[in-house]
Amino acid sequence: ANDPEAIYRVGKMRYRDGVYEGAFEYFKKAAELGNADAHYDLSRLYAKGEGVVKDKKREVHHLEQAAIAGHTFARHNLG
Repeated sequence: ANDPEAIYRVGKMRYRDGVYEGAFEYFKKAAELGNADAHYDLSRLYAKGEGVVKDKKREVHHLEQAAIAGHTFARHNLG
């Protein structure tokens, strides 16, 4: 029930279906459980305003969390 990878995958399916608010909820839960990919995708949602209001501070927060967890793209995007 608290498998961050499984929760993240459901979020990805919601995102692919264009259900951004649903994707946000799943990504948020997976991120709370330590999933680096979920943190990265949350940063993208905040950057684009998909399912959430654009928020640069939250975008950077989740990008940093993903980078700390070893996410390669997040590290690259932070420069």
